[in-house]
Amino acid sequence: MKLCSLPAARPSRRRATSGAMALTLSAALALTACGAGGADDDTSDDGAEGAAASGAITVLVEGGGLAELQPVADAWKSETGNEVTFVELPYGGLYDRLSTELASGSVSFDVAALDAIWLPAFADGVESLDEMFTDDVTADLFPALLEEASVDGRYIGMPVWTNAQVLFYRADLLEDPAEQTAFEAEYGYPLAAPTTWEEYRDVATFFTRDTDGDGATDLYGTDVKGAVETEWLASVLQAGADGMVLDADGNVIINDAAHKAALDFYVAPLLEDGSAPQGAAQIDWAAAQNLFYQGQTAMMRFWAHAYTQTPEDSEVFGKVGVAPMPAGPGGLAGVPGAWYLSVPTATKNTELAKEFIQFAFDNNALGLDTALGLAATKSALQSLVGVEGHENLAPLIETLEADGTMPRPATDKWQQIVDTVLIPMLQAAVAGGADNQQLLDDAKAQVEAILG
Repeated sequence: MKLCSLPAARPSRRRATSGAMALTLSAALALTACGAGGADDDTSDDGAEGAAASGAITVLVEGGGLAELQPVADAWKSETGNEVTFVELPYGGLYDRLSTELASGSVSFDVAALDAIWLPAFADGVESLDEMFTDDVTADLFPALLEEASVDGRYIGMPVWTNAQVLFYRADLLEDPAEQTAFEAEYGYPLAAPTTWEEYRDVATFFTRDTDGDGATDLYGTDVKGAVETEWLASVLQAGADGMVLDADGNVIINDAAHKAALDFYVAPLLEDGSAPQGAAQIDWAAAQNLFYQGQTAMMRFWAHAYTQTPEDSEVFGKVGVAPMPAGPGGLAGVPGAWYLSVPTATKNTELAKEFIQFAFDNNALGLDTALGLAATKSALQSLVGVEGHENLAPLIETLEADGTMPRPATDKWQQIVDTVLIPMLQAAVAGGADNQQLLDDAKAQVEAILG
């Protein structure tokens, strides 16, 4: 899930890799939920100054966030009579608007939906929401989201939806009695959704095969993504690291033993033994989805929201199982992909804006009925656990509650680190033949230079 922030410049957008199938809607939703951008044009540009006089607010939002927040706005209008005007921007345009207006002290909005990694960059321009984080509120939020919402000792954003990677697998393969018999005979334990790194390698190797007898592999066990960083960062946490790239004190730890173990696992043996397709340096979220939906991979680690969006014309429709991602030496862990609602200090509509945010929290379950089907609170997500069609929620909750799950580092240089250090390092690693420890040592020096 790409969640982007670049305080010094416009955030970059990864290019989606197209596949043979017409998966445009699914890929767009996936990337939007990950913060990779929505529509390309503004759909509204009404200002907050005029709205304040009419008992209404203006909400600045990215494309995917509009779908999540529209039911909340409709319910709020029905209950209070207050109007919500949305200003919908693409991901990069949203960042640019926030940067310009918050810096100027004159804003055209009352509430903004912020990508989690933007919070440190915009902390000085938004209101404290400390009074909203009561005991009942904090008890209903996952620890990583609470940690992420607090910058310099102030809560500055209320989580409105979140995500995390889970494991998607071909249930028709893993639950086939013949496959189960063959797997146990070869590996000595029952075939099931893998729960450890070792099992994940075994299952990936087992299902890599030539299914049509033409001498070429046409089914791979899984994929390796070199064009996005979050999946490797989840592996870092699964390896038991004290943090991703930085520790809690801001020290650069990217070249420690846990990061090395995660990079070794991420690259080998899946690429070395052919259990994942070649060309990993260019595989991003959209490309991974295409491979899985075309029936070319047996497993895919992906963001939980995609479970309900499998295209009906895909090879795997109705055949997908879901489980938590495999645990490493440090146990189960993931990287949350959350968005937060914040109030600019420059708005003249502060109280009404905070009322809307409180309403959004109190009615968080409304997000589960949207195309993305996401929420942020424990109670909202748990409300549909066990309901047919929402099998993704239990693994999502388990991941978000895991001790090893933590937010990305609270630094306004994070997106610069991702774009100029992490992605190039991963692409060099998956290309093969590199010294992983040297890559990490070089990355440490680069990150330290960025941080100054």
